[in-house]
Amino acid sequence: EVQLVESGGGWVQPGGSLRLSCAASGFTFIGDAMSWVRQAPGKGLEWVSSIVDSDQPTNYGPSVKGRFAISRDNAKNMLYLQMNGLKPEDTAVYYCARECTYDSGYKLVCRYRGQGTQVTVSS
Repeated sequence: EVQLVESGGGWVQPGGSLRLSCAASGFTFIGDAMSWVRQAPGKGLEWVSSIVDSDQPTNYGPSVKGRFAISRDNAKNMLYLQMNGLKPEDTAVYYCARECTYDSGYKLVCRYRGQGTQVTVSS
């Protein structure tokens, strides 16, 4: 059974930083593409970042590029998201996910997601 368990969310002031973690189990983590996605109140899922493996290029959504950094530790089956320069518009529930794609209506759907961790950015 695939399990993805996120942690590390919380409240932070604008400009602050948080590091999210995701513990993965139930599948072969090494070489498997992993993503972070988020969902703001009243909105659909938004892709944040993806990583295939540690020695391959990472990808970021335009709203977070230059501020967020995704990484993974294959030895520990862990996925991370370092978030710097946080803005109020980054407020959302963040999910660790795999097998994400866009449906015919350009809606992001992910076959596997964790329970999510809340990130709130406000003063």
